[in-house]
Amino acid sequence: MTPVNIDLEQQLIRTTDRLTREFEGVFGVETVERFTRETFQTLSETASVTTFLPLFCDRFTRDRLRALAQADNLIAKDRPEVLYVCVHNAGRSQMAALLTAHLAEGRVNVRSAGSDPAEHVNPLVVEAMTEIGLDMSEEFPKPLTDEVVRAADAVITMGCGDSCPIYPGKKYEDWDLSDPAGAESLEQVRVIREDIRGRVEALLLELGVRVGA
Repeated sequence: MTPVNIDLEQQLIRTTDRLTREFEGVFGVETVERFTRETFQTLSETASVTTFLPLFCDRFTRDRLRALAQADNLIAKDRPEVLYVCVHNAGRSQMAALLTAHLAEGRVNVRSAGSDPAEHVNPLVVEAMTEIGLDMSEEFPKPLTDEVVRAADAVITMGCGDSCPIYPGKKYEDWDLSDPAGAESLEQVRVIREDIRGRVEALLLELGVRVGA
């Protein structure tokens, strides 16, 4: 278990307090604190996010709590939920999530995760997305957790095998995509990006979501 110094401890307390207020009437402080500390320990195993660990912990804990509340029907969904899962959450699933958010223009909620998260997002992927005007600078690899699968209406896997649990009543697809981790040039990542864009557009149409830009 990663030790928590005084500054980090205070930040975890502040995150717990803020999220307890945000989810008042949905979750008690015990649940919020458990998720906060569990998320911190999970993310702290990835050394490269240490500098921004409190921020990442805050964001990911909030997203996990929201997913849990949706999965347990404690808060209503106001739009479809899409989850993209690959092995490292450093390339394919990150591109798919960002393209979905961009093309759907807020008409879906999208998450991504990895069955074995990497330390950071692939720099070639960040560059390929930047050149089409999509900023990935604040993204980080996230672990696959049960509540985000349960909350999703559509789960799209990308080479992560049987690591994603199966729940009834959801749309499951596996996309056979090249992995940017093996790309040697930006041009190769561009090809993968455009393959993903086409699949995302088709998925959104299947979900009845109008495609924007």
